[in-house]
Amino acid sequence: MKDEALRAWGGQRDPNGWKRLGSTSGLMGEPADAILPATRTLMGAPPARANEASSGDDARVSSEPGSGARPVPVVEERMTRCLVVDDDAGIRDSLQDYLHKFGVTVSTAADGREMRRLMTTQVFDVVVLDLMLPDENGLSLCQWIQQHHASVPVIMLTAHGDPISRVLGLEMGADDYLSKPFEPRELVARIHAIRRRARRGESESQTRREFRFEGWAFDRLLRQLVSPQQVVVPLSSAEFRMLSALVERPGRVLSREQLIELTRAPGVEVNDRSVDLTISRLRQKLGDSPKEPRLIRTMRGEGYLFDAQVQS
Repeated sequence: MKDEALRAWGGQRDPNGWKRLGSTSGLMGEPADAILPATRTLMGAPPARANEASSGDDARVSSEPGSGARPVPVVEERMTRCLVVDDDAGIRDSLQDYLHKFGVTVSTAADGREMRRLMTTQVFDVVVLDLMLPDENGLSLCQWIQQHHASVPVIMLTAHGDPISRVLGLEMGADDYLSKPFEPRELVARIHAIRRRARRGESESQTRREFRFEGWAFDRLLRQLVSPQQVVVPLSSAEFRMLSALVERPGRVLSREQLIELTRAPGVEVNDRSVDLTISRLRQKLGDSPKEPRLIRTMRGEGYLFDAQVQS
């Protein structure tokens, strides 16, 4: 957290960290006399990296010839992509700095309009959504996310002692909630828990071999598409990846940016134009009318929607 930002909040540095002064509540709603130590002291430091020594030279593992030890490969995980939607700039900035220490890259939006813009141009793994926004009620935004980006989990930020909003938010599709004031470390734990559940769901989805829709059968193991007339329809690699992305997410609008992310392959460049061309070829093979497509519908200004009941 930058010292300049903390001074702007009215903070004063002491040997233990920063003290919030001059207001009735602090950044996350803490009492005015609460101490805000350095992030690593308040919330606990992030886990040490696997290739870092824990203490001194004695803790190092040698990989030199004759040492008897083999180097341990370090597996780098993709950072979790989080969108924080809150009209409080202090909360947005502090969470952006803090969550990065725990493997979460953060984009921020101050209102519903900016949230919609970001979600149609970028792919996110989780949204942290404040229910009290200046331009639109957070509950309606939660409903919009459920309708257009149903796979993106939502963590609501609600006022303390507001059970009605929490219940309504959960009924509208939110996955979790936190009451303000909250500990950022607890938010980290909830984000990680949601991502673990999502990865389990993705793993189960990827193990599903066959999908059936409108008389068609799509076998991902054989990479084979069979028509209702039992005719095998050949698929290119790009068409196979695109159809896989669509049948796994029926009834959901997928933007071109999302489809690029979902169909990306090593050494293959994918862009908006290639997405459109692949969709066009898939429509032809599925017998979908280019003027009035029934299976792969164009949602103007938003993307594509696979409009079929899919069984697996």
